Amino acid sequence: MGTITTNDGTEIYYKDWGAGQPIVFSHGWPLSADDWDAQLLFFLHHGYRVIAHDRRGHGRSEQTGEGHDMDHYADDLAALTAHLDLSNAIHVGHSTGGGEVVRYLARHGESRVAKAALLCAVPPLMVRTESNPDGLPKDVFDGFQQQLAANRSQFYRDIAAGPFYGFNRPGAEPSEAVIQNWWRQGMMGGAKAHYDGVVAFSQTDFTEDLKRITVPVLVMHSQDDQVVPYVASGPLSAKLLRNATLRTYENFPHGMPTTQAETINADLLEFLRG
Repeated sequence: MGTITTNDGTEIYYKDWGAGQPIVFSHGWPLSADDWDAQLLFFLHHGYRVIAHDRRGHGRSEQTGEGHDMDHYADDLAALTAHLDLSNAIHVGHSTGGGEVVRYLARHGESRVAKAALLCAVPPLMVRTESNPDGLPKDVFDGFQQQLAANRSQFYRDIAAGPFYGFNRPGAEPSEAVIQNWWRQGMMGGAKAHYDGVVAFSQTDFTEDLKRITVPVLVMHSQDDQVVPYVASGPLSAKLLRNATLRTYENFPHGMPTTQAETINADLLEFLRG
């Protein structure tokens, strides 16, 4: 574990375990590298080098007031890969982290990259526009910011106990430990970063970024994702990518890397070895 300092002076925290082909994990909003625990240990035990960082303003990284947009996220990721001198790397991004991976590949090139995977990721575009009629209304994201500003702790608790893990579905059995861990990670980060991050993950259009990517990409998304709707995300990204494989799940939640780790890890491993 260590830190790097980016070109604009922001300190980024990261974990770096093991040896072998590197897998770099980019987490979702408003979490941290800890959200990848189930994947880090699994792939470490399968002979991979696993790396995960806390996005600027999140987790243990510096709570800077600026740079909470996809370009800075991608540049920070590029700084990390350069610092570690990674080659033949696999990049895995969940939710907002999927947008970070897509922008990184399009903005910084693929010379260090072998493959990528996007899990319930925000590309191509989350907000509804004339050209993206299946997106969510902007009012939804404005509401996120309003609730965050009013009572961030309660807002995060409600997300974790409800739509993020599908614990609001009939017959679901909520895990208090999972809920508390989500809340813990969220509250570690900075309110300013999370507030600005809502705009970053909802209003960034990744259409042209996706078209530029040539490495093999596994797109994993559930039809029951209540956070990033399937109809406006996974299938559309797969169509825009030049070399994509779409894997659809029926009843998994947005937080499927945690609640469905056994299946997700096995499917990722199959793709990486293929």
